[in-house]
Amino acid sequence: MSQTLIDHAIDILRKNDQGSYTVPTHGLYPFQWNWDSALTALGQAHFAESRAWTEIETLMAHQWEDGMVPHIIFHEEDPGYFPGPDVWDTGRDVPTSGISQPPVAGFAVRRLFDRANDMVAATERARALLPLIDAWHGWFFRCRDPQGTGLVALIHPWESGRDNSVDWDVAFERVPTEGVEPFQRRDLQHADASHRPTQAQYERYIYLVQLFRSLGWDNSRLHDASPFQIVDPGFNGILIRSCVDLADLADRLGEPEIAARNRAWAQNGIDAMETLWNESDSQYRCFDRTIGAQVKNASIGGLLAAFAPIPKARAEQIGARINRLGQNAKFLVPSQPVDSVEYDGKRYWRGPAWLIVNYMIADGLEQAGQTKVVERIISDSLSLIKKSGFAEYYDPVTGEPCGGKTFTWTAAMVLEFLTKMKEPA
Repeated sequence: MSQTLIDHAIDILRKNDQGSYTVPTHGLYPFQWNWDSALTALGQAHFAESRAWTEIETLMAHQWEDGMVPHIIFHEEDPGYFPGPDVWDTGRDVPTSGISQPPVAGFAVRRLFDRANDMVAATERARALLPLIDAWHGWFFRCRDPQGTGLVALIHPWESGRDNSVDWDVAFERVPTEGVEPFQRRDLQHADASHRPTQAQYERYIYLVQLFRSLGWDNSRLHDASPFQIVDPGFNGILIRSCVDLADLADRLGEPEIAARNRAWAQNGIDAMETLWNESDSQYRCFDRTIGAQVKNASIGGLLAAFAPIPKARAEQIGARINRLGQNAKFLVPSQPVDSVEYDGKRYWRGPAWLIVNYMIADGLEQAGQTKVVERIISDSLSLIKKSGFAEYYDPVTGEPCGGKTFTWTAAMVLEFLTKMKEPA
């Protein structure tokens, strides 16, 4: 059974491969997405090591001059996707969006390097990527943490990767919908409307895009101009982990200044994460920077923070929290607690389980010694694949496949689970 899943996963990665970048799935997502590519490279490395490096190199080749790496790169025209390059209007030679996404590339490059069979090529390619990812990290702390708190804020829900999370609901109500240009969504042509963000949410997404566009995509202005400023512990956990991994890699490649800079960012972030801890939930919570208060919701974002090297006591509490969530969910890890009022088991990030988040949570908790809960997460993840195929995400109670089909990063995570983590009996 394991070899069959491995063969199927490799087949999906190859079919979604466009030569130098990979689409998440044909139809619904026809371009290159930022954190998709970084996580996809982990899967590619199991059967095409050089191609895995190319995936990240293609992503970083479209970095902006200020250090930002956009969340979408529009390599080819495709009128079937909204919002396309004309809506973003960022003025790039190769069109891109104007916001970023979880910076998992530092982690991915370190992992590719650690596993490399061709160390000569890996050293050369990692050394070229090192300053680019360092500049991206610096951009985050400069442009999304202007007060120097140690933690960065999202200025658009799409930056989080968790587009319609319950975490954003209250803050998103402050985003206007007046003046939004008429638009036609394309996602509903490829996925069930009940699995996707609502129309009202989309109107607010587009309002923010129009606002940032009116400011000329000047990243020195966007943070303070945005009515949506959320400090997400999961996003910051990914950034912190990537800083730690980039620092370790920089040490090995003889770049002490990059190493010191990223290690300092990581330590400041780990210290500041304590301000997001919520004892009653036994996990981290988001912080609404606009009003200066914690968000009253305990989503998967506060568990994903365990991807970073947080204190072991916190990792133990998060492990126990996930075990409790597993009492109501047949398949870990639900993106919203099943017993919460807002839970919606099939609607994107308002309940469903995602293998990419399972992977990062499991990786962090494994390093913290939380073996039992890691085994449950991996077992549940593979059970979802065996039951429902390589979907974008899954109902954590029924296991029903949701969103896009034959999904690239789901396939990549399956390869990671089956070939680099012990498969539970």
